[in-house]
Amino acid sequence: MNTKIPYKIYLNETEMPTAWYNLRADMKNKPAPLLNPGTHQPMTAQELSGVFCEELVKQELDNDTAFFEIPEEIRNFYKMYRPSPLVRAYCLEEKLQTPAKIYYKFEGNNTNGSHKLNSAIAQAYYAKKQGLKGVTTETGAGQWGTALSMACSYFDLDCKVFMVKCSYEQKPFRREVMRTYGASVTPSPSTTTQVGRKILAEHPNTTGSLGCAISEAVEVAVTSEGYRYVLGSVLNQVLLHQSVIGLETKTALDKYGIKPDIIIGCAGGGSNLGGLIAPFMGQKLRGEADYRIIAVEPASCPSFTRGKYAYDFCDTGMVCPLAKMYTLGSDFIPSANHAGGLRYHGMSSILSQLYDDGLMEATSVKQTDVFAAAEQFARVEGILPAPESSHAIRVAIDEALKCKETGEEKTIVFGLTGTGYFDMVAYEKFHEGQMDDYIPTDEELAQYAARLPKID
Repeated sequence: MNTKIPYKIYLNETEMPTAWYNLRADMKNKPAPLLNPGTHQPMTAQELSGVFCEELVKQELDNDTAFFEIPEEIRNFYKMYRPSPLVRAYCLEEKLQTPAKIYYKFEGNNTNGSHKLNSAIAQAYYAKKQGLKGVTTETGAGQWGTALSMACSYFDLDCKVFMVKCSYEQKPFRREVMRTYGASVTPSPSTTTQVGRKILAEHPNTTGSLGCAISEAVEVAVTSEGYRYVLGSVLNQVLLHQSVIGLETKTALDKYGIKPDIIIGCAGGGSNLGGLIAPFMGQKLRGEADYRIIAVEPASCPSFTRGKYAYDFCDTGMVCPLAKMYTLGSDFIPSANHAGGLRYHGMSSILSQLYDDGLMEATSVKQTDVFAAAEQFARVEGILPAPESSHAIRVAIDEALKCKETGEEKTIVFGLTGTGYFDMVAYEKFHEGQMDDYIPTDEELAQYAARLPKID
């Protein structure tokens, strides 16, 4: 076993990023603008400021500034859990008997247990700086809601979370962590909002979706004085904040002269994947280096691999702006049997543009295969991975086994977004043989696609 490279590559505080990297600055084809749902014209800063914090609106709309300085207050908060380690998966390599070298960036070393805190603290900081009373949001698996509740507690902000109903019921402990940090948590769709009541009237037995929860959170934000809405994925500003993942990863690799061949990330809305690949994709766009970049999504919610690249509503209630993205349709609701996050119907506009330009790949994997990989990883690497991260683990293992067949010594890097200790119900279903691989049919997806908004 080659021990020249340590098991864990740690950076010190002085090597932490001092600025977020805005990938859009290096994109030749910029992501399409958000559109006003009424006029179909690009959303203005003034229009967006009614929903989002003012400073975040500036970050959302900026396609040209390459770096945004990270405020000292946010950097000080980051120091509680960052820099996060880049780990060489020696034990997994040994188990697979592969010549591939496997590394993972581990983002689960905080109470929230995921990467979501990187953007949550930034958004809470700007809300506090603006003098707001609180924020509203949605959460699927609960990682984002947990992260935001922690950040709001730190800044003494009220936090109202709408949690996808099936996750609310499957993950009571994640819900209680949010409440411990002072957040109110409501299962979505609910009877507390106009849009929630409408969705329940049309779909009385629905288990909910992120699109539903977004609609409710936005309604409460725009009808409550001193509140704004914040989002944990998809938006440009979120991928900007999450670039700390990729910046740290690249610094750690550069320390030992390591150049990855393949970079893999799970993809739901795009925050983790976009953050991990940001500096590497920047190099690719500038012609400085080339990498094979793979987005991995669930076969039960396959927006990249089976969706349409079109303008669509960001939410089921159709109250949010329109975004051009790979989408299954804003009223698409994943199977209740789908475990974990990655439940969003669309994909980040930035990643959608990069994918459409052929700068990255995408693949979908079945749920039982994902949990088989998660179990294999846990047994040899000693970390119980989150279901979301396990999509990336699945493909990392598959690529390493291909190297075993060909004898190629490729270097693989993937994102381990967090831990799965709040996902034991899903692990139980897998172990008891109660987990299946529901995959939507072409006919089902065609029905959703037919209802996409018509944009001239």
